[in-house]
Formats: sequence, structure tokens, C-alpha cells
Amino acid sequence: MRSGGNSGGMAGSIARAARAVLCATALAVGGCGSLGKAVDSVAGPSGPTNGMPGYVKGFLGSVVADEPSAALVGREVLSAGGTAADAAVAVGFALSVTLPSRAGLGGGGACLAYGADRKGPNHGVPEAFLFVPPAPAHPGAGDRPAAVPLLARGLFLLHSRYGTRQFESLLGPAEDMARSGVTVSRSLAHDLSVVAGPLAADSGARSVFFPAGAPLQEGQRFVQPGMAATLSQLRRAGVGDLYQGGLAHVFADSARDAGAALSAEDLRGALPTEVPALLVPAGTDMVAFLPPPADGGLAAAAAFNALRSDPAALDAAGARALAVAARWRQGGGSPTAVLAAAPGLPAATLPPLPASAGFAVLDRNGNAVICALTMNNLFGTGRVAAGTGILLAASPAVVPPPLLAAAVAYDPRRNAFRAAVTGTGQQGAALSAAAVMARALAGAAPYAPPLPPPGRADVIACTRGLPGDPRSCTWAADPNGSGLALGQAAGALPPGAPAAPKPLPDNYAPAPGIPLYR
Repeated sequence: MRSGGNSGGMAGSIARAARAVLCATALAVGGCGSLGKAVDSVAGPSGPTNGMPGYVKGFLGSVVADEPSAALVGREVLSAGGTAADAAVAVGFALSVTLPSRAGLGGGGACLAYGADRKGPNHGVPEAFLFVPPAPAHPGAGDRPAAVPLLARGLFLLHSRYGTRQFESLLGPAEDMARSGVTVSRSLAHDLSVVAGPLAADSGARSVFFPAGAPLQEGQRFVQPGMAATLSQLRRAGVGDLYQGGLAHVFADSARDAGAALSAEDLRGALPTEVPALLVPAGTDMVAFLPPPADGGLAAAAAFNALRSDPAALDAAGARALAVAARWRQGGGSPTAVLAAAPGLPAATLPPLPASAGFAVLDRNGNAVICALTMNNLFGTGRVAAGTGILLAASPAVVPPPLLAAAVAYDPRRNAFRAAVTGTGQQGAALSAAAVMARALAGAAPYAPPLPPPGRADVIACTRGLPGDPRSCTWAADPNGSGLALGQAAGALPPGAPAAPKPLPDNYAPAPGIPLYR
């Protein structure tokens, strides 16, 4: 999009200049409409072309993300004609720059992809892309164990199935923000305030997050030249360079120097997977949840089933979610067996869990991608791999993994998108995703009554389905978070039609992080 945007803008300027000259001449003979068409055929149309923001007219879909600048990146991709997968890839890489406390090249996550076309990938049935950052296969000595990074490979796999734009162009916005700087969001500023002391102990992290000797504050400019160089390398040489090329050896050496005990073999062997989603029927709809090892999806499915029986029983549904997650982590059998046994499981608790970040994208054709990302701890290990700008994620061998929760609902009869939800907020992630999904499918306001803290959820819903009537679509970021919901209205519903829930304002109340390294 970087080079395409420049060349498209030049073509548009040429077209406008040619149109002005020819129209001035044509006024004497009755107008410039036909000549304008001739100019368009030679120099290109005067408006934005495919691949340029503004190309899509009317409804373009929507993006909801836990960090505002990343949401804006996704909206630009949709506006330029990209698919939900194209926008999701751009948002994922953007979050590694704008919200590195919870998402980054050193970490990973999981995504659900739904294609509305039965002739498309997976024939209209959602599938999951799992790139949860694992522990090294053969960890060596190190005082700060790190996970094997999987974000870049995971997003590449997603794009290979559902993307249409050139993959390298989708890294451009993140690279530009890292090089030129991005405004520090309230969420990042809060996360920094939570772990400022231990984070400042690492010289690499100190140079990134404490540029003037003090932690970055909301509204300040955040520049990351090391990250910009790495993203540039990935854009030019491909994602594989981080896993089996020259960049892999640089990263592995720097990670070892940072106490991470990672090797080039760990990088080469770490691969994302593409697996069936966990499907739960809901009347005439079907709801797909992330499957384990993204076990927040399994927990959310259990809570969703409980809420379908009693929509007001949030406490009971939350307890069931934690019981299911605990049973799964104890080796409780297949996901479907654990889900079936959920009503009879004893109450259970989980240890303090790490933070995560979520985002959801819907394009104008009804395709959707919903992702949950993590560093396995707030700011991961708190150390940066020198020369790369990559913050290292914490190893799941020393910290419990987060509940990565996301879900997408669709109508299999019409192959129409119905709703997408992400859940975050440590122990509350699964319940939040389940509660907001249940409310969205019921056509209710997603946050009334409020979600139990610390859970958060972001939502996109189309009460009449998409493809279908886009005027029934709405989107909202959790009012207790610092995210942003963006889209483009498709006009008012006809008189007498039931109103869809309205996007609620964001009051920017940040969530507490769970720091591991003090």
C-alpha cells in the first residue's frame, strides 16, 4: 500500500490536471462529461483507485481494537478495498508497535477467520489459526526465560488463506509508525506505569520506553527505530527471515544475551497451526470459539451455554468458565468432552493470569477475523533483543498462559455473519466474550448490565446478518477500556424496523496488568 498509494496519488493528480485542461476546451462545445471519461481511460479515474483509502464507497465494514491507532490502520485497509484478513494482518502488526505491553513480534496469539462465501476457504465454516507463543523445545541457561515468537508466522498463515493484498504492503503502516512515531495511548501509558520500575532495569527496554529518563506518558510521541528496521527487513525479505534467515540468527543471539535461552532451532521449528474452530449451536445460528490451546475460547463456550439457559446468571457462568479452563489445563480430555461435562465440574480457580489484547474486523462482504494476542505477561520478559527492537514474550514454562477468548457467530442457512466478540481481562476474559456474544445474538445492548470486572469485550454485530442489510450492523469498544470502534454507517433502518444496539462511548478506564517481573 505504501508504493501503491504513492503511484495511485500521482495517477490521480495527472488525471485531474488533464481533466481540467480538456474540460476548459470542451466548455465551448457543451460540456466535459464525455471527455472526462476519455481522460479516465487514459490517465485513470480522478477518485481513489483500488488499493487507496477512500476507494470503498458507502458501507466498508468495521474494526474494533484495544488500541486506537491500530484500529485506524485497519479501517484504512478496509477503505482501500482490503478484506477482513488484510485488515487484521495490518492491525496485528500495528499493535506490536502501538501496544507492545500486550502484543508484539516476540509474542503470539490466536485468530478466528470466517469467510462468507461457501466457495471460499473452508466453505463458509469458521476456522482457527493458533500461534500461541510456546516455550523453547530445548531451553538452555538463562535468567529470564522467553517464549518462541509466533506472531509474524501466524499472521502470514492467516493471510495465505484469506488475504488478497500483497502481504508486505500490510506491514507498511506498522513500519511507518515505528519509524516516524505514534502517539502513546492511554492503555500503553497505564501499562507502563504498572511496571515502570522493573522495565527500566533493562537497558534495551529503557532506551525504548524511557527516552528522556522517565516512562512515556499519554500523548507523547513514541518512536522505535529498532522495530522499524526489523519490520522493514520482514517487508523486504519476508517473514521467513525471522525464523530461518539472517535475522533469525541475529535475534537468537540477542535473545540469549538478554537471558532468554532461545536458539535458531527453536525459531525454525515453531509453526502456527490451522485447525477447526469449536462450534456451539445457538438456535438457528452457530457460534465458533477459539479451540485449545487458546483455552479461553473453550471457557467462553462453557459460559455461553450457561448464559443461554439463564442470561442473568453471570456469576454462575463465570464460575463454569474457570472450572472448564482448570479442567482442561489439568489434562481433562478432549475439548468437546470437557465442554459436555461443564455443568457438573466442581468450582475451581486459576492463578493470576497475564494480560492480552483483542481486535475484530468485518469487511463489507461479511467476512470477519477476530484475534486475541499476548506477550504471556505485561511487557513479556521486560527485555528487548538488542538490534531488533523486539520485546521478548515470557515463556509459558514460568508463567501461566492467558485465557485467549474470541468468538464469531454466523447463520449457516444463509452463510451470513451475525456477530464477532473478543474477550480480555485476565480471569474475566472468557465470561466477557460469552456474555457479550449472548447479548449480541439477542439484539440487546452489549454492556447492559455492565460486565463484571476485570473482564472486557469488544463487539461487532449485524442483527440481520451480512451479506444482507448492512444498516443493521453496529460496533462498540468496551466502555471500560481504552479501545476504539470504527466503521462507516450504511444509512438508517427503514421505518418500523427494530433498532440495532448503538456503539457506546469509551470512558478510557484502563485495566490492571499482571506484572511478573519485579
